[in-house]
Amino acid sequence: MVISTRFISRITLLRDKAPSFDAYPFSLPAVRGLDTLEPHPKVTFLVGENGSGKSTLLEAIAVAMGFNPEGGSKNFRFGTRVSHSPLHEYLRIAKGVKRPRDGFFLRAESFFNVATQIEELDAEPGLGAPVISSYGGRSLHEQSHGESFLTLLMERFGGQGLYLLDEPEAALSPQRQLAALARIHDLTADASQFIIATHSPILMAYPEAWIYQFTADGIERIAYEDTEHFKVTRAFLANPERLLRTLFDNTDGED
Repeated sequence: MVISTRFISRITLLRDKAPSFDAYPFSLPAVRGLDTLEPHPKVTFLVGENGSGKSTLLEAIAVAMGFNPEGGSKNFRFGTRVSHSPLHEYLRIAKGVKRPRDGFFLRAESFFNVATQIEELDAEPGLGAPVISSYGGRSLHEQSHGESFLTLLMERFGGQGLYLLDEPEAALSPQRQLAALARIHDLTADASQFIIATHSPILMAYPEAWIYQFTADGIERIAYEDTEHFKVTRAFLANPERLLRTLFDNTDGED
């Protein structure tokens, strides 16, 4: 018997326990078609159109693994608004024999709330070091969105960890997405595992990563060059004038 060294080796939907595949979140095409998803030992990408269910599934994985639904480490227990789905209750997560030493769930849309929680925790009397010291020592609110994201990767992520990232490229320039890739590579070399929901063709170019595409027909693993993100970006950069002319001509024809 081979014992997995991954922190997450398999994600299974308990289909027989799902209340109804006609109701959210089970009605989402990706969830409706989900049986078992196997992440890569290092980096796995979840890609697809808005509303395809990739962020919903990533959130459910995070909650099932003990993370706060709005993001942060497992020590964060704040909540500004209960909005997460019950999907985590219907997932079975197969874990490796080794437990992660570190972990973080990053949600681009609620990272502001995480930064606020850090300041509130540090405002309380305590004997330990300030929480912000693990994030570079400078308030995340005093940095741009992109700077704070990169600070999280560089300062807070310590290796040998499970990192779940929901659209981390939201605040990152192309250059900083490359910096993020370099940091991800360093962390995977230190026995870390990433599952990332993204729209970025830069991030999903990470070598040997597994890419799962979420479509109206369900979830399938595909090659990087077969993603819509790669195809559209390549076509646009090869001849932006022609693509825009075609796009605008089609739009004008609809008037």
